[in-house]
Amino acid sequence: AAERAKAQIRARVEHPFHVVKNLFHHKKARYKGLAKNTAQLYSLFGLANLVIAKSKLLKPQAQDAS
Repeated sequence: AAERAKAQIRARVEHPFHVVKNLFHHKKARYKGLAKNTAQLYSLFGLANLVIAKSKLLKPQAQDAS
């Protein structure tokens, strides 16, 4: 039960990283200053949250149509 709980938490935490790395192709930071890198990562993770929320919000509509 403890391992299952840890796996569920790990899945929630690692999913935004998967979206940022694979959907937005952000593999490594570029050397352009810490403030710019931080700002870029904040915006990418914000967009990743929107992508995840979009899939959750559109799922009930697909079920209603069929």
